[in-house]
Amino acid sequence: MMQAFLKSFASLRLTLVLLVLSVILVFFGTMAQEPLGLYIAQSRFFQSVFVDGASMWASIKKTLQMMGVYLPPSTAADVLHARYFPVFPGGYLLGSLLLINLIAAHSVRFRFTRKKAGIMLVHSGLILLLLGQFFTEVLARESAMRLTEGQTKAYSEADRRSELAIVESLGSDRDRVVAIPDSKLATGASFQKPELPFRLRVVRYYPNSMLTNRVAVPNAPPVTDGPGTRFAPLELPRVTAMDMRDVPSAVVELIGAQGPIGSYLLTEYFERPQTVTVDGRTFDLSLRLRRIYKDFSLSLIKFRHDKYKGTEIPKNFSSQVRLVNPSTGEDREVLIYMNNPLRYQGLTFYQASFDRLDDRVTILQVVRNPAWLTPYLACVLVGLGLILQFGIHLVAFLRKPPAPATPAAS
Repeated sequence: MMQAFLKSFASLRLTLVLLVLSVILVFFGTMAQEPLGLYIAQSRFFQSVFVDGASMWASIKKTLQMMGVYLPPSTAADVLHARYFPVFPGGYLLGSLLLINLIAAHSVRFRFTRKKAGIMLVHSGLILLLLGQFFTEVLARESAMRLTEGQTKAYSEADRRSELAIVESLGSDRDRVVAIPDSKLATGASFQKPELPFRLRVVRYYPNSMLTNRVAVPNAPPVTDGPGTRFAPLELPRVTAMDMRDVPSAVVELIGAQGPIGSYLLTEYFERPQTVTVDGRTFDLSLRLRRIYKDFSLSLIKFRHDKYKGTEIPKNFSSQVRLVNPSTGEDREVLIYMNNPLRYQGLTFYQASFDRLDDRVTILQVVRNPAWLTPYLACVLVGLGLILQFGIHLVAFLRKPPAPATPAAS
């Protein structure tokens, strides 16, 4: 049974078909980036088992447009709201089949000999590369830490994800945080948490929004407290450009044991949380970027943005930070600059960007990738395999006895 399974997947024709399908997938996934944006194209083509019809059709229309055939282009909103039906294998499926094909081919056709040791190493490197990419997709997490000179933070923030946070101060620099991710927020959703003396109901949720004067939106959900009594959200289409992101808003209602407590407008446009007191306990409500907390803190001492003299061309970015970890007693300064990240507790802090309006602000990219070493190890294995295989053939060639001289024709 197992042998038949391996033989069916060890076919060289299957390898060829999978490679051709991979090339087609890369082509249409690349073409889809213009109408759909990088993140949707990446998600629909490469981080999926199957590519859905709406995404593929958007990519085909873009391809036809480049060939001089114009069709009305699909937008990201069209794709996001289209009914899902699979039409083409996605990156996860093709990558998995290629991995199975390679392992099956080794099991069925290859037998380890010293003469093939290099080939075995090369294939081991390829398998490690595929597995490493898979684990990177599944396990890697990226976020950002924005720091102003003199500021200290013990958390980073997701670039494009939000959360509804309910924070209760417990004194002595301790907070109890109840966070609801944006993936669970929807109009009509209701949340009852054991840590809270009230139930929270989402009256209306806006995945992307702008604020305007409340009198301009007569049908906006009513709000009883806070700045939402003066402002109302307007729903906007989802954005997909790399340098833009959605700004969500939500109108929520708090319901206690005795009935409704109040309704509030929460949005990332409000820089300060809204304070509510229930049963003698005080809570801060906010809709904010999703936070990933650390058990250590970073303080920005100095940010430098050097330019070449007389130009606006950047020469160097660097952030002098102070790392404090109360659990280990560490207290040291670190200089982070281009190609010199800080690696600490499985996290890597890269010098990523800065605030163009405030030269005291640095933006560090924070990456957790348990599989970050696998590409390096895979390249080492492939390189060693190629050198070894070349060396085996070279030695065999040098040991080969010279061919007998051919007698000259009389």
